[in-house]
Amino acid sequence: MTQVEGKVAFVTGGGSGVGFGQAMVFASAGSRVAIADIRQDHLDEAMQQLETTGADVMAVRLDITDREAYAKAADEVEAKLGPVQLLFNTAGVSIFGPMQNATYEDWEWQINVNLWGVINGIQVFLPRMLRRGDECHIVNTASMSAFVSLPGTSIYTTTKMAVRGLTECLAMDLKDSKVGVSLLCPGAVNSNIHEAVLTRPKHLEKTGYYGADPEAFARLKKVIESGMEPETLARHVLKGVQEDQLYILPYPEFRLTLEEIHQRVMAALAKPEDDPDYERRVAARVPGGRAK
Repeated sequence: MTQVEGKVAFVTGGGSGVGFGQAMVFASAGSRVAIADIRQDHLDEAMQQLETTGADVMAVRLDITDREAYAKAADEVEAKLGPVQLLFNTAGVSIFGPMQNATYEDWEWQINVNLWGVINGIQVFLPRMLRRGDECHIVNTASMSAFVSLPGTSIYTTTKMAVRGLTECLAMDLKDSKVGVSLLCPGAVNSNIHEAVLTRPKHLEKTGYYGADPEAFARLKKVIESGMEPETLARHVLKGVQEDQLYILPYPEFRLTLEEIHQRVMAALAKPEDDPDYERRVAARVPGGRAK
């Protein structure tokens, strides 16, 4: 997709942070934008700013883990703005600490939002996109945690690595369609994701970590406040959509880390010359090949 002007965008987590940055940038580029968020206060604040762009914008309060509500939200947006051609699966949550302290509820909350939220967006909108056959694009927001594991990030990293695999496979499956696919992997972003626990549902509140703790929030905010601004990140996303990039990785500070990770992987990977059964297995995989 090279043209976003006039396209309808649906942005989850669009009331603040990374999602709001995407909404602002794509609205300014001429897209009609619907922002979906679980927090009404964020939606209200975001709409005040989005309306200054002069674009057609609307807000939808949505819990992306609720499939029925998601489908209704899609119908509502498409009735008002038109068919959605740009899907931004951006909403996400996080909570950090050692894996051995995690509860089932800590796992379920993050998996529900970070992974099932993405799946729900795809399941709702992709069939509509394919039926229409027009040029569309899906951007799934993961994290540099999709590539880099760090202590205390076990659940978050699990979800983000899953989103990476999902997105890479989705791109392969859709290669002959008019639906482009991108994987956005931010590093630190100056956002409010440190307040994610405020949206945690009551039935999943049992935790081995922290709740609405101002001291925990302050520590987490200090880590991300020097990160990239959401609208700066969103401009990279705009370029990625326009150029149909699979990977949107605008954080050069991770180059050395990723090189080291891949070097360790390649060093651990067996070499063909050390495996006497290698040629037989390869021949069996090649169409028309003959096992030796």
